[in-house]
Amino acid sequence: MQIRALMYFDELVRTNSMRQAAENLNVAPTAISRQIENLEYHFGAPLVERSSRGVKLTAAGELLAARAGRTLRELDHVGQLIEDLKGLQAGRVAIHANGATVANLLAPALAAFSLKYPKLHFEVTISSARQAVEAVNGGEADIAVTLFAPPVSGTKIRLRSEISYDLIVATGHPAAERQEVGLKDIADYPLALPDQSFGFRQAFDALFEKAGLSFDAVFVTSSLEMLKELVLSGAAATLLPALTVRREIEAGQLRAVPLAPRSAIRTHVDLCVAPDRQLSFAASKLLDFIERFMRERAGGPAGKE
Repeated sequence: MQIRALMYFDELVRTNSMRQAAENLNVAPTAISRQIENLEYHFGAPLVERSSRGVKLTAAGELLAARAGRTLRELDHVGQLIEDLKGLQAGRVAIHANGATVANLLAPALAAFSLKYPKLHFEVTISSARQAVEAVNGGEADIAVTLFAPPVSGTKIRLRSEISYDLIVATGHPAAERQEVGLKDIADYPLALPDQSFGFRQAFDALFEKAGLSFDAVFVTSSLEMLKELVLSGAAATLLPALTVRREIEAGQLRAVPLAPRSAIRTHVDLCVAPDRQLSFAASKLLDFIERFMRERAGGPAGKE
């Protein structure tokens, strides 16, 4: 069985179309069909059923599809490790992150690292925290950087850095000059908050419920950028880790007002890798760099696990 046949099959599974798979691989559709036939001969079972609506995997096809992608990724990874043995400081690193960690934590770290190692290339995928961790476990990513990630077995947390949430307001907001705010203060302001699929929002709701208070969520959105724009316009206040709006704070556009100790909401940023996967030179160097960057940026207690 040839690796090419697995590559063609994997692309067919991804696109669900002989024509599209052929276009993506820059080959004729007959080449895709021939390689699928080779696989079917090798395994002694039909893998796909063809119809006018595309292709449908058989039970055997589903079984192969679940493993083919990971096998190909592992082969790519071995290729990178072999290049490392040759002393080549070049390669590609796959990173998965959930959106709230990206703009003011991961992006600056990648920019600084790229200037130091200009031959390296990076593939950054923005997903949910759970998907980011699962991508590392499944070999789709070398590194995951997550905020409020759920517990997922099989992942090694290289660094966990605790961060706190602040009330984020425009400079003209009534709370902008305060030293701290409590839950009763927050309840008086129009708020822009993430939806209830976010771990922070669940913790925030539970805190208010425990205190017997209600709040006015005028805007609910899953977009960090939308939250920032609403606060910048003065239409609402929000709660975010200060590091996610560091640029706007330094520019004098926003203020981060700490929550009173009894009202504090804390979470953690996790830097994750797979425990049983040897990282390439590029990924290993980047992992060390992000770890140092997180310690400097996130602040607060941090530790390896």
